Amino acid sequence: MPAGTLDGRLDIPHGTTCVAIRYASGVVMAGDRRATSGNFISHRSIEKVFPADRHSGVAIAGAAGPAIEMVRLFQLQLEHYEKVEGAPVSLEGKANQLSQMVRNHLPAAMSGLAVVPLFAGYDTARQSGRLFQYDVTGGRYEEHDHAATGSGSMQATTVVKLGWSPSLDADAAVGLALRALLEAADEDSATGGPDMMRRIFPVVATISADGFQRLGDDDLEGRYEAIFEQIATNRAPEGGDPS
Repeated sequence: MPAGTLDGRLDIPHGTTCVAIRYASGVVMAGDRRATSGNFISHRSIEKVFPADRHSGVAIAGAAGPAIEMVRLFQLQLEHYEKVEGAPVSLEGKANQLSQMVRNHLPAAMSGLAVVPLFAGYDTARQSGRLFQYDVTGGRYEEHDHAATGSGSMQATTVVKLGWSPSLDADAAVGLALRALLEAADEDSATGGPDMMRRIFPVVATISADGFQRLGDDDLEGRYEAIFEQIATNRAPEGGDPS
């Protein structure tokens, strides 16, 4: 059975690609906006990065419907725990809870409805950003610097590896995440690049001591214009006109 189908007949919308990058005082999470059903673009503006609670976020790749449902349930569980206990779950506890949810989803994953999230947050106890990857069996793996998931993850990871350093600040980490998604979209048809005409940009958020903060589209538009200008300049013949 082809991945992303039920009984080989029904194409299921899938979402990719997401990245998470640690910087000096937190984490950046970013995800493109395209969902595909087989070789068709089923959605151009799906969201794949969500706040889990004030100091954490989750990004999804895989079968879009089950993934979004999993995120909503995850958010509800964290909110319920905090109301009952009077304090939020530790970041480690949140990562473990999501791991159990992914593991419980394994029967559906074996039928072509796999969900492979990223989880990241600001650990208030350690006062630093942390990020976690998962596999379809619920395996949880903490990554120290960066992580990616989805069909364009290989290209995105390569870009991030080349640009990452421990001294990155939030602004530089956001720029690196945007460039990683752009290069992934250039090589992977399931990953959507920025759509300047429709003003559809990746969902990008920083998570720090100040909490989960999503960047606005005006900010992202300006950043991409600067990236395109830099690319055009770098590709122009020496002494020639970039146009």
